Amino acid sequence: MSVQSTIEQKLQQGLNIRHLEIDNESHMHSGPATDSHFRLVLVSDDFVGKRLVQRHQLIYGLLSDEMQNPIHALAMHLYTGEEWQLKNGQAPQSPQCLGGSKGG
Repeated sequence: MSVQSTIEQKLQQGLNIRHLEIDNESHMHSGPATDSHFRLVLVSDDFVGKRLVQRHQLIYGLLSDEMQNPIHALAMHLYTGEEWQLKNGQAPQSPQCLGGSKGG
């Protein structure tokens, strides 16, 4: 099973999800990374009443094994249903990586 599929499965098992996007952004980073950099957009009413750090901790808890290895970076955009509507269903895109050999 791919890392992306594992992430999706664990999140679906642990949260009541309204919207989920998982993008493998490994190609945007220098080096041989293939399944290590991801962008997550997740909408769940499980986030209602939780501060951003609590939402991140919830995701880190669900993905604790993967965060040890193979995930190196996980950009998280976590919203309640109401927040997602206010954002018009749009989350920020990740910037291009300038690290390593790409930084010049």
